[in-house]
Amino acid sequence: MNTTHSAPSRNRINRILEAAGKHKGLLATLLVLIIFPFVFGLLTGGSATSGPARFWQGQLIAFFIMAILAMSYDLLMGYLGLITFGQAAFFGGGAYAMGLFLKHVAPGIKSAYLITIPGVGDITDIILLLIGFLLAVLAGGLLGSLFSAVSARVKGIYFAMITLAAAEAIYILSKASDFLQWTGADEGLQAFHVPDFINPTQNRLLFYFLMLAFLVLMYLLLQLLVNSPTGRIFQAIRENQNRVEAIGYNPAIFRSIAFIISGVTAALAGACYALWNLSVSPTTTTSAALTINALIMTILGGVGTLIGPILGAGMMQIIGYFFAEWFGPRWPLVFGVVFVCLVLFLPYGIVGTYRLKKLEWINGWKRLISLIWKSK
Repeated sequence: MNTTHSAPSRNRINRILEAAGKHKGLLATLLVLIIFPFVFGLLTGGSATSGPARFWQGQLIAFFIMAILAMSYDLLMGYLGLITFGQAAFFGGGAYAMGLFLKHVAPGIKSAYLITIPGVGDITDIILLLIGFLLAVLAGGLLGSLFSAVSARVKGIYFAMITLAAAEAIYILSKASDFLQWTGADEGLQAFHVPDFINPTQNRLLFYFLMLAFLVLMYLLLQLLVNSPTGRIFQAIRENQNRVEAIGYNPAIFRSIAFIISGVTAALAGACYALWNLSVSPTTTTSAALTINALIMTILGGVGTLIGPILGAGMMQIIGYFFAEWFGPRWPLVFGVVFVCLVLFLPYGIVGTYRLKKLEWINGWKRLISLIWKSK
């Protein structure tokens, strides 16, 4: 019996099982999200493609997209210690890149060219969609480089103000009437063609699973980044930039890398939002309110955790919906009160505080159970 190759295989399997054990909560949540449309459809007496199940798929799709935006913000704030007010510029850049391409360029290409693969058929729409995402990546990367360049020599509040000013410039450009025929100005880009196979109106269930898969992919990629040597340097810069310089690293280079990756991540979320909404407008994609929402999601879930911003995005989307139903136009005030209470009692966010206090809480519960048991 050849055991030369079996031992490494067993070790690899054991590592996979160990990793699965550490993340069993995340895997269970992912499983729930996968089966949710079908189970909810059965419970409501309908199907996964109609009725309440279809509506809640829409709510969760918005959550998935906002979670990617929140993670991109956490990369800068949580791992590099940079409080920025320019994240909406990246998100809007990706959304407009996708929208402008699909509205003004893609129809001409599609009418002039037909791309087919023998045995597969017409793949023109797929190629055009990939080009749209590539343009979103380029837009996010360029904007990330621009923000990094204009803010390279400032820190603290001055850094935050410069990113806010740069983001406002992007917002003003997106609303400018000079570009009305291209961007639609205040009204934004409307009624651009989204390929039928990914159109959320016609194939919402497929779009739901694509966005869920994209969220998982972005989480895994960002997790690899923050656990890599580059990610460790990000965290070292957050803790003590002067010491990082003293040991021979250039913080400006790593800040630029973080800005570009964060910009690309947010831009991809913006491109997905354009496909989901079938439109792009300045109010929903480039305004400062979007950056504030990303900041709230990150603080709510836990800064510097990646999973925290996902949880924060889910709370804002789902709880926000119920608050809007219960309290009407006053729901932001109620949510603000809840947010203040959470910050007071969970100062490191839900995930951050749990990780910090986990052992203390477990020991406390053990002592409480022990006292109850002894009293009996």
